[in-house]
Amino acid sequence: MNKSVLIALGVFAFVVVLGVLLLKGKKGREKGKGFFEAKEIATANEQAMFWRLVGALPMPEFVVLTQVSFGALLVARGEASRWSFSQKRADFVVCNKGFKVLAVIELDDSSHKGREQEDKDRDAMLIEAGYRVLRYKRIPEVAQLRADIT
Repeated sequence: MNKSVLIALGVFAFVVVLGVLLLKGKKGREKGKGFFEAKEIATANEQAMFWRLVGALPMPEFVVLTQVSFGALLVARGEASRWSFSQKRADFVVCNKGFKVLAVIELDDSSHKGREQEDKDRDAMLIEAGYRVLRYKRIPEVAQLRADIT
């Protein structure tokens, strides 16, 4: 076979494989096909921290939010900046009753081991935007939370 026939066959095979993959992906996204699955919003440790925060910082003076997208907290000056935080979430955001952010709180449990530099980078973005970032290795006592946030 000459070179142009081999190239044509290669292109044809590529197009067929691509078409099969696209059709397979489309079928998986059809309604009721199970393409999406539910996910827990917070781990057991994060749930305990949430309730500790709510108990320490009562409504209506404070509002405690959980799993807040960095996209809700930051505005990017360029698309490259946007991509640097588009998939990130803060464990907790504590606001006053006017929804002004008082603190961004991260619970650094065992899932953060080996991710110290990533955590520093996340903190740097938030601090540059003017947020106060609090990190706890374990769930703090109520008095500690009140002292740190109020």
